[in-house]
Amino acid sequence: MPVPATQPAGLPGRLTRTLLSPWSRLALLAVLLCGAATAMLVYEPQHALTHAWSPQAAGGAALALFGAAYGLCTAAFVPRPVLNVAAGVLFGAQAGTFSATAGTVIGAGIAFGLGRLLGQDALRTLLRGRWLSAADRQLSSHGFRSMLVIRLLPGVPFAASNYGAAVSRMSWPAFLSATALGSVPNTAAYVIAGSSAAKPTSPVFLASFGFIALSGLAGGVVAWRKRAHLRGGAPSAEDRPDVPSDACSTAVREPVSHH
Repeated sequence: MPVPATQPAGLPGRLTRTLLSPWSRLALLAVLLCGAATAMLVYEPQHALTHAWSPQAAGGAALALFGAAYGLCTAAFVPRPVLNVAAGVLFGAQAGTFSATAGTVIGAGIAFGLGRLLGQDALRTLLRGRWLSAADRQLSSHGFRSMLVIRLLPGVPFAASNYGAAVSRMSWPAFLSATALGSVPNTAAYVIAGSSAAKPTSPVFLASFGFIALSGLAGGVVAWRKRAHLRGGAPSAEDRPDVPSDACSTAVREPVSHH
């Protein structure tokens, strides 16, 4: 969010520039996130969706209301698995999956918008080091594919992926579409587990629980291999601030003289 070009002169102008500066907006984002986390710990809004929700609530209005509440809860750091199980208990497998997926997109959109508006300008100046630079290039250049993989493989914290994507140059359509598509399998698994929790020995419950376990294992393996690859790879010249990016190419172009 750029600072307006025309601002009042004197003290009001300085105050306006300070309040709209990237670091002031980042501080506001930190306050909002701390407040959301505190509210989640104190008020435990997930209980309102798991216990206080009327069992007779059904229909499109109830699904829409649950999806909106789901999105707000995830923006306040309520764990998604808890909400997914609640969706299955309240609405069943199909309707619960639809409402939970919509809530996932809403919550991701809220976090992405807050991060893009309040945090991107300040945090992009802190993208130093090989890992952060590589992650930023991947998210900025291959936004849909990268976010789709992140959503399909569990293990990456939902809030961290949202705000990490917001700091990058990923587009809104790529972020939301990848979130909607990639969140379906694991969301459905938890919703189905919730809908069949009354029969924990049923094939449906066992299959959903097995899918959750296998996807978690696959996510851990992928994360370990990626970490090992990053640790083993040598940093390129462009990721090292003490080496000019054209140093290597200059060395190649200049012939070695023999005396």
